[in-house]
Amino acid sequence: MEQVVIIGTGCAGLTAALYTARANLKPLVLTGTMPGGLLTTTSIVENFPGFPEGIDGYELMTRLQKQAERFGARIQYGTVDGVDLSKRPFTISVEGEPITAQSVIIATGAGHKHLGLESEDKLEKKGVTYCATCDGALPMFRNQPLVVVGGGDSACEEANYLTRFASVVYLIHRRDTLRASKVMAERVLANPKVKPIWDSAITEVLDVSKDKVTGVRIQNLKTKAESVLDCAGVFVAIGHAPNTQLFKGMIEMDEAGYVARKHGSQTNIEGVFVAGDCADHVYRQAITAAGMGCAAAIDCERYLGSLA
Repeated sequence: MEQVVIIGTGCAGLTAALYTARANLKPLVLTGTMPGGLLTTTSIVENFPGFPEGIDGYELMTRLQKQAERFGARIQYGTVDGVDLSKRPFTISVEGEPITAQSVIIATGAGHKHLGLESEDKLEKKGVTYCATCDGALPMFRNQPLVVVGGGDSACEEANYLTRFASVVYLIHRRDTLRASKVMAERVLANPKVKPIWDSAITEVLDVSKDKVTGVRIQNLKTKAESVLDCAGVFVAIGHAPNTQLFKGMIEMDEAGYVARKHGSQTNIEGVFVAGDCADHVYRQAITAAGMGCAAAIDCERYLGSLA
């Protein structure tokens, strides 16, 4: 039986792994479908302390993992497909194989939100994508007009990154100003290859009949006028939703699905702790996730100590 199982390997999970490993708890860390979390899809991280020149997101997560492993954390690749938190020891199923644990730290992070269009789903991976860093350099997108949807930091970063490959990048946003930080907003609006389209939303991704993206149908939300914009790709960057579906009915959550914290990182179940974006809808930063991972590890260590 494991003393502590950490579900997730983003900043929160790996920081929790580092602290519990240094406490000689020999944590088992389950990666899920995206080892390293969403930060691995970010080309450059400029706001994580200690890296004045910035650092590649994948490299940052690789360093965090190596640091945790140095002190005894064990990484297991696989997807958690079931949990039983109704009694101790807790049971976690990883691709059908059960693992028992005295304590659990939930650090499952968040996933990309979708537009909710049928055409979007049908054309996913056929021109619709949620990660410019992952897909922007594909031949199908090179020297083509591309669309980015969103108005936050992520959308601005995606748009700027895509200008390396696209002929032009249309940034479609529901409002007439960006929600991004001032630095990111100024950077993207100063880029001559980025063309903002304000007060607008996509109503359909074209063309399902051709089994590839050829454009988008957009509607101006103020005038209600519709138009068609030709493009070869649609990059959706409208935020994230917590990856907490696995725990519904067991762990208390808010209406949006974020795990509720009781005392510090403690959930409503004794011995189950939470950290990172799956419990944070306010800050959602790499550094705050890491801090929450530290707190969860310390709370977990104290809990296990109380059982001795």
